[in-house]
Amino acid sequence: QVQLVESGGGLVQPGGSLRLSCAASRSIFSLTAMGWYRQAPGKQREVVAMITGSGSTAYADAVKGRFTISRDNAKNTVYVQMNSLKPEDTAVYYCNAYVSSPYRTDYWGQGTQVTVSS
Repeated sequence: QVQLVESGGGLVQPGGSLRLSCAASRSIFSLTAMGWYRQAPGKQREVVAMITGSGSTAYADAVKGRFTISRDNAKNTVYVQMNSLKPEDTAVYYCNAYVSSPYRTDYWGQGTQVTVSS
């Protein structure tokens, strides 16, 4: 079992930056991957960025070049630095972690609101 707690959301103007943090309740070494999803009103939840235990990263096309995901194993924390924010980035952002063995099990944070508006 893993508890995930997000922080860092808020209101930002277009072109601005935010950094989201996701703190896990235990060591993240054993997790297959961690990352961020988002869900805008009336839309399905979508993956934003993921990072594996070995440090490999993957990004949604919509955020490539603007968002950077990273992890601090000593702090059991994953971050996403979001730059050049756009109104279409407005959503609730959820931290995700999963293990693959013996079968895939996903863990979710409670979500943090990001609003990009002038």
